[in-house]
Amino acid sequence: MYRPITALLALAVSLSTQAAPEYATIKMEIDVAKPAAEVWAKVGAYCDIAKWAPQLDCEIVSGNGGIGTVRSLAKGRIKEILVGKTDLSYGYAQPVVEGKFYDQYHGFMEAKPVSSTSSKILYTLMVDESDKADQAAKDADVARRRTQFEGLLKVMKQMAEAK
Repeated sequence: MYRPITALLALAVSLSTQAAPEYATIKMEIDVAKPAAEVWAKVGAYCDIAKWAPQLDCEIVSGNGGIGTVRSLAKGRIKEILVGKTDLSYGYAQPVVEGKFYDQYHGFMEAKPVSSTSSKILYTLMVDESDKADQAAKDADVARRRTQFEGLLKVMKQMAEAK
């Protein structure tokens, strides 16, 4: 009879003991010697990630390519929802996974025109680092993500500049 109240109290206690969010924003960019539209045509489709990060095979599991489309990466281990899109950019978020810390992981990728013959690829990640044991662990996680994605930016640049 009192189970709903007990469950609500347990939920309230568990939520009150979680650390306050500590959002890290990781901004990266690389110059590309091609116009932004050409860059985007080569690396910017939602499942093009499988071209520049082949370990992340990509499958659209729902949606038609617009906002709300869900892609599955790494044989289904990662799901990402398209939450924003323009002609030369998109943003995505990873959903909550039951039983796992929700780090609010979001990514945003854009081909930004610089001139008629050059552009930049911008990639920004946002993640909650509050589950890490200490500042050294938080810094190490941010550094790992930055290294990984800067490597991917180099691959995208090579693909975009290839003839």
